[in-house]
Amino acid sequence: MNKHFLISALLFVVGTAFVLQDSETAVTDTTAISEQSTGSSSVSVINVTGTIGPTTTQYITRSLRKSREAEDELLIIQLDTPGGLLDSTQDIVQELLGSTHPVAVYVSPQGANAGSAGTFITLAAHIAAMAPATNIGAASPVSMGGGEMDTVAQRKIFNYSESYIESIAEQRGRNTDWAKSAVRDGASITANEALEINVIDYIAEDIDELLSTIDGLEVEGKILNTDGAEKNEIPQTLGEIFFSFLLRPEVMLILTLVAIYGIIGEVTNPGGIIPGVAGVIALILLLYGVAAMPINLAGFLLIGLAIILFVAEAFTPAFGLLITGGAVAFFLGAMMLFQDLPDEMQISMYWLIPATILTAAFFAWIVTYGVKSLFQPARSGLESTIGKTAEVTDPILPGQPGRVFFEGEYWNAESDHPLNEGDICEIVEYKGLRVTVKPLTQPQTKESSNG
Repeated sequence: MNKHFLISALLFVVGTAFVLQDSETAVTDTTAISEQSTGSSSVSVINVTGTIGPTTTQYITRSLRKSREAEDELLIIQLDTPGGLLDSTQDIVQELLGSTHPVAVYVSPQGANAGSAGTFITLAAHIAAMAPATNIGAASPVSMGGGEMDTVAQRKIFNYSESYIESIAEQRGRNTDWAKSAVRDGASITANEALEINVIDYIAEDIDELLSTIDGLEVEGKILNTDGAEKNEIPQTLGEIFFSFLLRPEVMLILTLVAIYGIIGEVTNPGGIIPGVAGVIALILLLYGVAAMPINLAGFLLIGLAIILFVAEAFTPAFGLLITGGAVAFFLGAMMLFQDLPDEMQISMYWLIPATILTAAFFAWIVTYGVKSLFQPARSGLESTIGKTAEVTDPILPGQPGRVFFEGEYWNAESDHPLNEGDICEIVEYKGLRVTVKPLTQPQTKESSNG
């Protein structure tokens, strides 16, 4: 009863995390609308920081919908990012280019950067603005996609990225030549330079100055009334925060370890429940992350090979060679696992090296002795008495069972050889409630009396 309750509770927690983002949307929508009704005009503001990923796409898409439903003047995206995933960037750009609701991307605060993926997003907005002492550019696909590419693949990716960013800049009436150079040459410029060459539209110290500057501007056929507008911040939901944390490479590596340790622990110690449940939950969350992120398949195969080598060490007298080979395979696999991600999203050696050492130690200790114990002779129950000796109390003849005595109990016994009372026999096997024995020795006293 307690085990079933525990499993149900854990699964409920995971399921709740998956629906948090949907369950909180309606509540936040109502709050934003009620706040908006207190002023003559309002704008929605969101903060996008860090790398661009699937949860960022969901955050921006949800916020754009909420701002439109609240009838805001526009949605302001405060942006500070070193880059991110190309697929997520494309989804965000499509949302911005296809939106009839005004969107402003504001690169802030001072010192912020709209790098790589951030350049695409900024150019795709209806209004592009930057704070002083900020930067934009360095949008080459090497930074956006990560990993190494051969010459042909690199040329294809560069050509596609150049044409893609050119089409974005052209649709928004911005500098297409610089946009292409940001991809082709990795060009990066300051806010002042971006304003001079028509990469952005405005420079503003803060959001209030930006709202004052764009007041009266016509966007998508709508005259903006933003001077003094009420600012409603749309925070991330707990679900978005959770999954954003979940998709970090170091967290995915930890989930990989928990899945391995938990499942192996349950297999080697059946009935533990907790290791198995933890391992399955970690595996489900890991599969979600793998589906959302461009994980390298070769890395997964190397990790699988490492596990095989670790387990093989338990059955092969390799004197640690397989454990060493498994540790090397695990290290290379974990390093390759995230090599297709941007540099800022790749896993640090400070995580990778301890994880490798811990995994090698786990399998060297737990798996080696745990798996071996599965194949050792039974140490309890009837099977543990096979091979032990018993004393014949009633004569045993072929086809005529007798009785034997061992460990304080009498058992019906049969044998293919005749055994007399007092003989010592060896237990061979059990057939229901009858034991099969074979001759071992004869009592010395009986031999003497017969002599």
